Amino acid sequence: MDKRGDILVLGAGIGGLTAALALHRRGHPVRVVEQADELAEVGAGLQISPNGGAVLRALGLGETLDALSVRARAVVLSDYRRPGDVLRLDLMRRPDQRYNLMHRADLIGLLHRAVQAAGIPIELGRRVASVTPGARAIVRFGDGAEDSAALVVGADGLHSVARAALNGADKPFFTGQVAWRAVVPVSSPLPGEARVVMAPGKHLVCYPLRDGRLANLVAIREQAEWVAEGWHHDDDPANLRAAFADLRGPARDLLDRVETVGLWGLFRHSVAGRWWGDGVAILGDAAHPTLPFLAQGANLALEDAWVLARCWDGSDGSLAAYQQARRDRAARVIAAANRNAWKYHMRFPPARGIGHVALRLAGALAPELMLRQFDWIYGEDVTA
Repeated sequence: MDKRGDILVLGAGIGGLTAALALHRRGHPVRVVEQADELAEVGAGLQISPNGGAVLRALGLGETLDALSVRARAVVLSDYRRPGDVLRLDLMRRPDQRYNLMHRADLIGLLHRAVQAAGIPIELGRRVASVTPGARAIVRFGDGAEDSAALVVGADGLHSVARAALNGADKPFFTGQVAWRAVVPVSSPLPGEARVVMAPGKHLVCYPLRDGRLANLVAIREQAEWVAEGWHHDDDPANLRAAFADLRGPARDLLDRVETVGLWGLFRHSVAGRWWGDGVAILGDAAHPTLPFLAQGANLALEDAWVLARCWDGSDGSLAAYQQARRDRAARVIAAANRNAWKYHMRFPPARGIGHVALRLAGALAPELMLRQFDWIYGEDVTA
């Protein structure tokens, strides 16, 4: 292969596989390396909002995306003790916008099959040890081997080697919040909605996966004790149930069904100051790790991948244009996600009561306005 214009993507996650497809679509020779030995069925649920879905649809994957996911028809906020809804956002008021609820493994499988169909090579079991920017950026692997490319795309996640090469060591800090994540079978299909159960100092999110036969649970609690970062740490389901023992209603039944659960600490990372250097660019969690309070991690990675492919023409100027197009938006979305935590976790009873009454009134009197408040996120279409 003539490698003068070749691209090496580090990471076969959502951002990496999407970047490979988008770059290949524009005629660039692309290869992908991944540190895992196999693309196994790992992870849990995720939400693909219209801004992320626009990228998958532009890549010709929309029909399969819809077939593998549950369409969300509403977002519902409820109180941990009281029956009824605090706020119901009817997503079907915007029938042209689709919110897809799906298992991460199903999205990875969808992207992996598309990459294979395009003939893009993927090498597994390749752990990256270092990245050196240059006219041909150099990648060194854990086994001592080296590779180079005209462009190295760092889609290598939270502990990105490519990010460190451009920005130095990251210094995240523990937010004082931990999260449990589980997928459980259900006896009857769940409705197509994402439900947030709010409680003092904590909240639980649940929504259906795979035709409603599974429920995805994400439970977040404030606590002082530090927990390691990364979602793959196993925990005893009894700890999750104890932490949310005061929840009532359907959420209680779902918690009782949990058999295996992951626990991770939530850390706040800065948005990377540099998204590119000589022959290197980063995207997704490598550039802007985000907390799970707006479900935008995967969606921002999809946007990044498309915009990088659109901008890249082999020059430093095109990489600078990529950062300019993406950094401010990513920072704004992440700031909005950070603000969401306190809204769900209000502790002081009068403040909680007033806040919930205000949400009920807003939902009843101005439902369209409530839907429009995040149009700047969900209405963005980087493929337009």
